[in-house]
Amino acid sequence: MVKLSEYKKTFDRSRLRTFGVKFKKDIVKKIERNEFSVSEVASLYDVSTTSVYNWVYKYSILYQKGYVQIIEPMSSSKKIKDLQTRIKDLEQIVGQKQIKLDYLEKLIEISEKDYDIDIVKKKGSKRSSGSGKTDKR
Repeated sequence: MVKLSEYKKTFDRSRLRTFGVKFKKDIVKKIERNEFSVSEVASLYDVSTTSVYNWVYKYSILYQKGYVQIIEPMSSSKKIKDLQTRIKDLEQIVGQKQIKLDYLEKLIEISEKDYDIDIVKKKGSKRSSGSGKTDKR
């Protein structure tokens, strides 16, 4: 027969914990402000995600049960920030390429003027004859 003291030792103490209403409301506010995700809160306080979702449904103004919603908007806001950063980087690359293109076009224009040669093929111009026929060996 198992003694009561041994049974108490084997019982999981984390299941006996209770959290106050103020604590739960603070956690829900942090989730609403995207400071933490539900999974982060669950792992941080060693609570099941189901319990955290229950807190959210009970104390949140934004997230109500019965409506299809994304409870963890942090992932979508992170994606938006990443995409905005990507757009900014790409716009910078396009700007640099445009500056380089303008520079090269000006360089070609000056070279054509100074050396009196056609570097850029003009529309309707004749094909060059090349260097002549090549001998087959």
